[in-house]
This record gives sequence, structure tokens and C-alpha cells, in this order.
Amino acid sequence: MTNSHSGAAADHLIGQAFPTLTLSATTGETISPAEFSIGSFVLFIYPRTGRPDRVEPPEWSLVPWAKGCAPESCEFRDLSADYAAIGFRIYELSNQDTGYQCEAVSRWHLSYPLLSDPGFSLSAALGLPTFEFEGDRIHVRSTLVVQNGTITHAHIGVTEAASHPRSLLAQLQVGR
Repeated sequence: MTNSHSGAAADHLIGQAFPTLTLSATTGETISPAEFSIGSFVLFIYPRTGRPDRVEPPEWSLVPWAKGCAPESCEFRDLSADYAAIGFRIYELSNQDTGYQCEAVSRWHLSYPLLSDPGFSLSAALGLPTFEFEGDRIHVRSTLVVQNGTITHAHIGVTEAASHPRSLLAQLQVGR
């Protein structure tokens, strides 16, 4: 594993412009820099989605920010109307390709797009941490809140995946 994952590591992101990226989405669309520069959105970044027909190695559960993709994704899904009510779109991102991600969208009935960043362009642009697991480079579970193209909140190394969406919503509701 590589890189630092402390909460302090997120401080440098606050006030930064969200990078001008073009990313593929599970909707079949390409999300362009223009869409990232207007309005408000939450982008939660997850390590990887497992599949029901594949058993994760036991070591996966020892990585603090690895477990919890399904609970986090489904909690954001269940709270998506609450986020929309305060003006936030939701995006989810990993380095997995959209074909792989579409299976999770279907299985979990997600109402928002999953974005694919196989080249880790967002991580490179912002200095977001990644880690190695069984020879694969993977994102550390993190969340960025972006308003009008500027990062206003950053959570790096999220370990409470299931409760994080609700905690973040409460934080954003107070700020409105």
C-alpha cells in the first residue's frame, strides 16, 4: 500500500478547482468538464466493486477503506432525493470500466451514474491517494463536494462507508 490517508491530507483540496476531466458514465454518456464546472455535486470515489460470483480474498477486509462499496452506494441511492433537495447531484467513481460498473448499477438499482477513470486522471490532477492490492492500483475511498467548480469539502480514507453518506448530508444541510 502507498500514500497517506489522514483527514489532514484533505485540507489541501479545499478551494481547489475541480479538474477539467472527461469521464465515461454508466448512462452511456460522457461527462464533460462543462458539467463538472456548474452547479453542485458530490463525487464519492470507491476502491472497486466486487461481484456476487467472486469471493474477495480475506486480506481485502483488512484494508480500512476497502470494504463497504455496496452499503455506501445504496445509502447514497437512498438519500439521493435528499441531496437533490439541497441542490447536489451525485456521482460515483472508480477505475473499473463502465461495462463492469453497469453490473453494480443494475444489481443495486442506482439512480445516479458511475464514472470510470481507468487512467487515474482525477487522482493525478488532485494528488488523491491510491493503493496496491494484489498487483492492482486502486483508489482509496474518498468523497469530494464540489460547488460551481470548486472543491468545498474533501474526505480522504473514508472508513465508515455505510454511515458516511448520511453524515455528509447532515453536514451539507447545515451549510445551506
